[in-house]
Amino acid sequence: MKKSMLLIFGLILTLGLSACSSQSSGEGEKQYPKGNLQIIAPATPGGGWDATARAMQKVFKDNDLITNNINVVNKPGGGGEVGWKYLKNQKPNHLAINSSLVLTNNLLGSSDLTYKDFTPLAILTTEWEAVVVPKDSPIKSAKDLMKKLKVNPKSLKVAVAPSLGNDDHLSFVQAAKTYGVDATKLNFLVYGSGGDTVTALLGKHVDVATMSVSEAKEQYKAGKFRILAVTSNKRIKGLDDVPTWKEQGVDMEFPHWRGVMGPPDMTKEQIAYWDKKLSKMVKSDDWKKIMKNNDWEPYYKNSKETKKFLKEQNKMYKDLIDEAGLAKK
Repeated sequence: MKKSMLLIFGLILTLGLSACSSQSSGEGEKQYPKGNLQIIAPATPGGGWDATARAMQKVFKDNDLITNNINVVNKPGGGGEVGWKYLKNQKPNHLAINSSLVLTNNLLGSSDLTYKDFTPLAILTTEWEAVVVPKDSPIKSAKDLMKKLKVNPKSLKVAVAPSLGNDDHLSFVQAAKTYGVDATKLNFLVYGSGGDTVTALLGKHVDVATMSVSEAKEQYKAGKFRILAVTSNKRIKGLDDVPTWKEQGVDMEFPHWRGVMGPPDMTKEQIAYWDKKLSKMVKSDDWKKIMKNNDWEPYYKNSKETKKFLKEQNKMYKDLIDEAGLAKK
């Protein structure tokens, strides 16, 4: 009798401890994220990364999507390197804005970090790239441009900013590659900023420029630029008479995207939390208004889609960097 009572008591104790443990674990997951949240903009205030981080902060709070206090922290330097190194050593209540530089910094040999060092959470927005000439240029179409460059790749001065290996440059390389132009022989002139590139084209110091659509739009609307092609998969609203590369025989889509990532080794539950919050954020009217005001295009991908997207983008960028002759030695 005593033995059977002891067995029953032991069983009750075991079940009780198991229930407590399960409850404690469940409560622990519900507590994420605990304390303040931090969104890292790996650049100085005012740029695209900073604007994206502050847009997230505003929409989360204004729509009561997150009750935790959210801070935006600027960590400029190294084309995102400083901010991303900081993120790598933080807890899962830290996020950082990223872009294709998280891929190309490594592929170009300027960083040891890769996209695999972080937890992919989402792709949020994109801008598109444009190829632009002065309004009175004899080059009337993207096909005219590429035919001329195929005959003599050095015949035209092509402006790009702020460096070779960025999206402006590599989107042009991709189009040139498709037309059979030797991208290693193209005559690129590198300027310090998109504004400098616009000035160079207006002053006719260069024949053609590759830049984001948002940088070209003002001068195009003023009748000073002609946009030969854009890298979107369909014509852009407000630029309805500007053809895409696809319409001109080049099967390419080249987004200048921005996304968000977390530190390494986030749990499935933590990733699921951000999938839920970010998917609601991008559907909100406030987010759509910010997108419109900044000339951003919706390009949302959840964590699973983002993981696949980054792998595909990394391969594409590697091929283009090789094509441009910029691969690290």
